[in-house]
Amino acid sequence: MLNKGKLLVAEPSIFSDNSFNRSVILLTEHNNDGSIGFIVNKPSIHTIVDLIPEINSTHIVYNGGPVSEDNLYFIHRIPHLIPNSIAIDDGIYWAGDFEAVRDLLNNNRISENDIRFFLGYTGWSNNQLNEEIKEISWIVKENNYKNILNVTPNSLWREELIKSGGEYKLWVNSPKNPNLN
Repeated sequence: MLNKGKLLVAEPSIFSDNSFNRSVILLTEHNNDGSIGFIVNKPSIHTIVDLIPEINSTHIVYNGGPVSEDNLYFIHRIPHLIPNSIAIDDGIYWAGDFEAVRDLLNNNRISENDIRFFLGYTGWSNNQLNEEIKEISWIVKENNYKNILNVTPNSLWREELIKSGGEYKLWVNSPKNPNLN
């Protein structure tokens, strides 16, 4: 069943889509209006201080998806420190009071295992994601990570394919673009 908190693992067949090739997305919303998620395994070249100089932190900013790439978003595990957080699943939240986040970062009270920042997000209109799943663009998986923010991003897609077994195991060592092989 598709609902928030699930992982969407890009099918190997979508290698031609630069935004989603080898992506793993944490679904943060899924309802009749559509779906929202963040690509959790694609770090950018930026840190938070690069984007907001008044924040004294070198937390890495991830490429969250191709929608609103000029906006900063975040997911976290500390709703007791960040007012107005929105629950995604057991122990993981998104959004909240950014002023509180800024103060916590400037006082060195948030580790990278507690929060992850994103430029942009992934978004689907009503039923669009369901159609993409039917077209075999995504593998829907349970988020079985105790802390998805603590997982090594570079190996996440590969690890999820190995867990999927079968034909997916053949893809784990393939080049990013098999046409170039």
